[in-house]
Amino acid sequence: MESTTLNFQPTVFITSAADIRQLPDDTGVEIAFAGRSNAGKSSALNTLTRQRNLARTSKTPGRTQLINVFEVLPGKRLIDLPGYGYAKVPLPVKEKWQLALSEYLQQRESLRGLVLLMDIRHPYREVDQDLLHWATDCEIPVLVLLTKADKLKPGPRKSTLLKAREAALVFGGDVTVEMFSSLTKLGLAEVETKLSEWLSHDGE
Repeated sequence: MESTTLNFQPTVFITSAADIRQLPDDTGVEIAFAGRSNAGKSSALNTLTRQRNLARTSKTPGRTQLINVFEVLPGKRLIDLPGYGYAKVPLPVKEKWQLALSEYLQQRESLRGLVLLMDIRHPYREVDQDLLHWATDCEIPVLVLLTKADKLKPGPRKSTLLKAREAALVFGGDVTVEMFSSLTKLGLAEVETKLSEWLSHDGE
């Protein structure tokens, strides 16, 4: 193999599911994308796959209410989980999302890694920390992406990254922290490398 980095461009949308019972068979390898509403999940997926509209982006936080499934290659999937933590969503809807999120994270055997997206200007909100604790307790490796990194100048950006990496040590487990910008493609190579590594673990 001349390269261990997968080509994510052929990724296609497979289905949307309200809960884990509607997902494809629990075989192969999946990487889940999670984050607060408006953290930049859809933009990150579009940037990774070089597709403008693969994942729908919206200025309105809380639009991703379903679990969206994308296939990179047969048996290798990316999962876009519902955004969490948006205050204006009605409580019953919020509770339904949280149930779908926790069910997926706790019961999905094919899950090999979690990409947790946090706005670089507001990292480690309470819900982010809860998710990190859960993932490390379950021994799921986590890639924390500090999104919208173009919003900060290079000095503050670097300093935020170093602080975020230090803060990640508290959670133990396998946690990597990188900066990311859908606008400038900062951090894209690191994301491709990590995801390719995870997706190559077929569990056999």
